[in-house]
Amino acid sequence: MCTPIRLRVCMAMSSVVLIIGGFLTAAIFIGLFRRLALHAQLMDLPVARSAHSLPTPVGGGLGIVLIYAVIATYLHLINILPLQEYMALLGGVVIAVVGLIDDYRHLDIKWRMPLQLLAAIWSVWWLGNVPAIQFGNWLLPESWMLNLLAIIALIWLLNLYNFMDGIDGIAGCELVFVNAMSLLFVVNAEDQIITLLTATLIGSGAGFLVWNWSPARIFLGDVGSGFIGFSLGVLALLSMHHGSMQVWTWVILLGVFIADATVTLCRRFMQGARWYEGHASHAYQNAARKYQSHAKVTISLMLINCLWLAPLAWWSEQSPQLGFYLALAGLAPLVVLAIRGDAGNAKFMSVQRKAGN
Repeated sequence: MCTPIRLRVCMAMSSVVLIIGGFLTAAIFIGLFRRLALHAQLMDLPVARSAHSLPTPVGGGLGIVLIYAVIATYLHLINILPLQEYMALLGGVVIAVVGLIDDYRHLDIKWRMPLQLLAAIWSVWWLGNVPAIQFGNWLLPESWMLNLLAIIALIWLLNLYNFMDGIDGIAGCELVFVNAMSLLFVVNAEDQIITLLTATLIGSGAGFLVWNWSPARIFLGDVGSGFIGFSLGVLALLSMHHGSMQVWTWVILLGVFIADATVTLCRRFMQGARWYEGHASHAYQNAARKYQSHAKVTISLMLINCLWLAPLAWWSEQSPQLGFYLALAGLAPLVVLAIRGDAGNAKFMSVQRKAGN
């Protein structure tokens, strides 16, 4: 047991162990699962809107789900993770199961959406009332309205992450970036629970990238993308309850995904398109077709994360009263970038990924 004085050192050391262990476990498990998927023909078959030209194994996100679930269960069993928080995290397992079924046996939206809603309600209920949120000079106190917003946000995040998982490496890199930054903040705030959970996601996400970096040899699948989006939302709520991070910092860190997905959804909605159906009209997908490379687009977006959003996130944590304004400032140019990238319109002819790009 770490004493209060040595807590940050203990947390940092535990994080390193989880990152390395998560990386190795995920890399090995996903590699073995890929062999199984190839043998069992659990494949994503290319269609007109696909960014790949060859059948590719799908469901690599299962490795991330299992590692995260095992660590969360262990933390609960050793009395680090309280029951109510552990139960809230289990909402992500429901999302993963729904995604796994959808990956291999297509699940209609009339089943997906109610199950997603139930999972979101479950997690918010177990965590209790969402803490007050500062909107600049205006404080929105604890209320049913905040709880409703939290439920909507969880559903949007899990779908958003699914929408943004459309080219090699992008979802895994975003997972590692968001959790790496969050880890720095929660270690500083001495939040042991979220430190250990984010470290687990960093390691398992990096292990997944071994197999998903361009040219991808396995895809995340809905089992992984929905689970990651939902779990990041639950972690954001947990950090608010713990007082270790504020919500606007999470919004900033997820800015690239939020801007592109939201602009795309709004444009498709105004065009009368079915927002929940698969398409390839996100700004990042248009960019991948235009520049003939998945890797270049993914690296460019991560540079935006590191050079633009990371400093704003740090500023948000240092000056919580400015968080709302910093989130607006961070998202504004990204929204413009998404619009200029013709998000919502598949402008370019379909050009599938070439090996090594």
